[in-house]
Amino acid sequence: MVTKSMDYQKLLARLVKDFTWPNDYMFKFIVPFNPESLHKVKALFSETATLSHRESSNGSYISVTAIQRMEDPDKVIEIYQEAAKIEKIIAL
Repeated sequence: MVTKSMDYQKLLARLVKDFTWPNDYMFKFIVPFNPESLHKVKALFSETATLSHRESSNGSYISVTAIQRMEDPDKVIEIYQEAAKIEKIIAL
């Protein structure tokens, strides 16, 4: 879950170790199903990102997958930090 206490340093270390940069990076988020939440998640990404979303079976949540070319791990962290500002968001 994306929270204010998320260990960004640990994530940064993993991104540096496991990826070469620049690279396409896949983000996955779950938010309550409403137009505002979906809009906020989509706004995290550039228009060149590949975005897809799927509604949960009961219609309460929507999952959003975004694949975006990222220049370096710091840019990935920035997206997670911005995402943390969206109410009730969960990062997978």
